[in-house]
Amino acid sequence: MPERNVLVVLFDGVQSLDVTGPLEVFTGAARAAGDPGAYTVRTAAPGGAPVRTSSGLTVVPDVDLADAPRPHTLVVPGGQGTREPDARVLDWLREHGPGVERLVSVCTGALLLAGAGLLDGHRATTHWSVCEHFAREYPRVAVDPDPIYVRDGRISTSAGVTAGIDLALALVEEDLGREVALTVARHLVVFLRRPGNQAQFSAQLAVQTARRDPLREVQHWVTEHPAADLSVEALAARAALSPRHFARAFQAETGTTPGRYVERVRLEHARRLLEDTADPVVQVARACGYGTPEAMRRAFVRALGVAPAEYRRRFRPAPHPA
Repeated sequence: MPERNVLVVLFDGVQSLDVTGPLEVFTGAARAAGDPGAYTVRTAAPGGAPVRTSSGLTVVPDVDLADAPRPHTLVVPGGQGTREPDARVLDWLREHGPGVERLVSVCTGALLLAGAGLLDGHRATTHWSVCEHFAREYPRVAVDPDPIYVRDGRISTSAGVTAGIDLALALVEEDLGREVALTVARHLVVFLRRPGNQAQFSAQLAVQTARRDPLREVQHWVTEHPAADLSVEALAARAALSPRHFARAFQAETGTTPGRYVERVRLEHARRLLEDTADPVVQVARACGYGTPEAMRRAFVRALGVAPAEYRRRFRPAPHPA
């Protein structure tokens, strides 16, 4: 089995969980595979000096960044320190990043990769709170604010803290197989790995909440009745508006169309039923307003990249032993 050197870059103001999440996944994977050399994980910081994380924790790196061995997988975490980055970190990334086999960022670590010019022409994501700034500051990067992680060739970027664990598990599955990745996930009590296309937000959080009562009430009604007739005409009648006026007002208030909002609500409800119940897929489809299992399958593949049955296999917790 080939040895894969994993290097995690440290700097003052780093988010500690961005560091420890992937680190625990890779070291746990080596143990689960029964091969301590499957991954060799090191941390490195400019000058080799201890760094203070954004939460006040002090972390002592393994090596000076300048002396770090060439990694197979380079992990760049996020944190407050990415707002005014250490020039030594950016310089090192510019010099060594192009030659790394696999570039990975967690949360706002994508800002450091972009600042070093390593994301130009690539699709990437980061924490939802900085996506707008990210897109504005780095127009050569195709910023996708929705998924929990994005893989574009040798470059992988992830959203918030826990998404770094999901991404690391996906890399372990690619390297060592599904069983090893599942063993690590169970050990970390992460249940099963989430698909990368899964949205950072639930349906209601993903859009603005309407300010006006009729539209806000319609939003809530949709989430409580996903199997109902949720056509624009039916929802407009509930809001006592014409369909055309309703569609315009809904998009102006929430930032999305009624149809897209309904799609998100139904998908989210279906995911919960697949995760939390043993209901047959045909029953889940009917309960979520899809009409047919095939319609639900198309919605899942379009949004998450997996069919409902595969989603349930990946994400539903194993039954607790008697």
